[in-house]
Amino acid sequence: MDIRVQAEPFDFGAECANFGQGRRDVGAVVTFMGVVRDDSGALTEMEIEHYPGMTERAIAKIAQQARDRWALADVKVIHRHGRMRPGEAIMMVATAARHRKAAFEAAEYLMDYLKSRAPFWKKEYGADGAQWVAAKDEDEDALSRW
Repeated sequence: MDIRVQAEPFDFGAECANFGQGRRDVGAVVTFMGVVRDDSGALTEMEIEHYPGMTERAIAKIAQQARDRWALADVKVIHRHGRMRPGEAIMMVATAARHRKAAFEAAEYLMDYLKSRAPFWKKEYGADGAQWVAAKDEDEDALSRW
């Protein structure tokens, strides 16, 4: 299990290529990359804050729950903090399992958790200044299926 919260950009292709490499017990690998999206057309930057230590522990706990629930062979979560521009990678999730259904479901579970429960705080910067990003009902609703 690899959990990282970092300011530096990551190489999604390299992370994917290395994930699950050499494993013979895995029949499915699912990867996902989240990107800073500009819904308004006026976003210049997004800033993500977190509490070091607490954030990693919270993500590791939910990743272990996913690993246990879906009998995953491996899990990787990378989430950035600091300032990022639209189009930059903000996070990735990778899951490896014997079967694709488990790998896909576990990846979705982790993404839903990261979007709504992981201890990150987001602020958007644009021409009109800065504002904190509020939780969205649809993100909360996504958790109800788990």
